[in-house]
Amino acid sequence: MLSRQHKLLLMKIISLFSVVRGYNIPIIILAQYLSAIFILAPEIRALDILLDFNLFLIVFASSLTIASGYIINNFYDSKKDLINRPNKSMLDRLVSQKTKLTVYFSLNFIVALMSMFVSWRAFLFFSLYIFFVWFYSHKIKKYPIIGNLTAALLAVLPFFAILLYYYTKISFNDIEIYKSQLAVIFAHATFLFLLLLVREMIKDLENLKGDLANGYQTIPIIYGEAISKKVITILTILTILPVYVLIEIYDVGYMDIYFYACLIILIFFLLYLWKSNTKAQFLLLHNVLKFLIVAGVFCIVLINPSVLWHGKRLLLMV
Repeated sequence: MLSRQHKLLLMKIISLFSVVRGYNIPIIILAQYLSAIFILAPEIRALDILLDFNLFLIVFASSLTIASGYIINNFYDSKKDLINRPNKSMLDRLVSQKTKLTVYFSLNFIVALMSMFVSWRAFLFFSLYIFFVWFYSHKIKKYPIIGNLTAALLAVLPFFAILLYYYTKISFNDIEIYKSQLAVIFAHATFLFLLLLVREMIKDLENLKGDLANGYQTIPIIYGEAISKKVITILTILTILPVYVLIEIYDVGYMDIYFYACLIILIFFLLYLWKSNTKAQFLLLHNVLKFLIVAGVFCIVLINPSVLWHGKRLLLMV
């Protein structure tokens, strides 16, 4: 039997795990490694990627930065979360605000040290990323449109740290060859960005009550729920563009099954969106988007490219 003191310590550990959303960290790590193997650096052997210590530091630094971002976001949103997520908020409050800030600064210090070991570029990237995550949580997220765009962009940026890492490693003669992959990478990033942006706007509908009580200027608060749904509909339809590029122009192997499934699910998503008007319904839509994003991580393995170098160009085949 655990003593009362040990039970309290265990609850605080669970609380901190909830604050940093520890269940997301393994998914983020997996997503970065799979992206490196199948999308960002398909010409490099998978084993070499997995054994690359500098890449490990970048992936680990990204995960810690995201975890610290959740902490500072939780710090500033504590009052809003009492209304929007009362049960989770009560669990999160088992860890004091002072402890949260201590962990936040400690994680960022570790990130700075690890990135300095990799290169000055990595240090600069993560320093700017940490600053913008803080600035978003402190100021930007309270404003409509720009807050949603920034949140989605910050979620995608860690993958560009890996892209920057591999781009700086290639030889001068291979730069033009490597650029041929950028269209595929950009298409994947655009699709993910749009899904994340739609999710952020669904969250605004879901958290309307708490946002209104705490002075947040979100799209549904300023322009109304109907306008918000129209914007979400337009953004969802726009996902067709990167999907078309990936399926029809570039060969993504069996991952096209995932994209076709996404389009079908998103049709039903929009139909249900226009019937939704309660927090529970918007939460369901939010979870559908989370499922699509997580499923997309695991479906990256369906690309399975083999890369042929012909001196002049890089050809991705399945």
